[in-house]
Amino acid sequence: MTETATEAMETTARTVPLDPKRAGTRRVGLADGAVKRIKAMLAREANPEAFFRISVTGGGCSGFQYDFSFDTVMGEEDLIFERDGVRLVIDEMSLSFVDGAELRYEEELVGAYFTIENPNATSSCGCGSSFSI
Repeated sequence: MTETATEAMETTARTVPLDPKRAGTRRVGLADGAVKRIKAMLAREANPEAFFRISVTGGGCSGFQYDFSFDTVMGEEDLIFERDGVRLVIDEMSLSFVDGAELRYEEELVGAYFTIENPNATSSCGCGSSFSI
C-alpha cells in the first residue's frame, strides 16, 4: 500500500458519522488541508449554523460532477460526518458515489481548489471535477 493510500485510510478513519446507525460503514474522509481551509472559510461566513456540503450531480465531461458549497439547511436524506469541528454533510444518494472517498484541498502554482480522491471512480476528467463509475 502506498503512503498516500495509508494516509487516506487514516484520515477517513478519523471522520466520525454523527448518526452511526444511518451511516453504517460508509465514510467520507477529510484531509488535514481540507479541514484547515473549511475552518478558515467558515470563520468568514460568520454563521455558526453553516456547514460544508458535498453533492454529486449528473453532468460534467465524465458523467457525474462534484458540487461543493456551504449550506445551513439540512434535508431528511442528509448524513453528517465530522472531523476536528468541521461538519461535512452529504445526502444519501451522493454518498453512494463517494463512499470511502477523501476530500482534499490542493494548493498549486496555478491555483487552489478542493478535490476528491474517489476509489469508486473508474475515470475522471483532467481537472478532477467530474468522474464516471
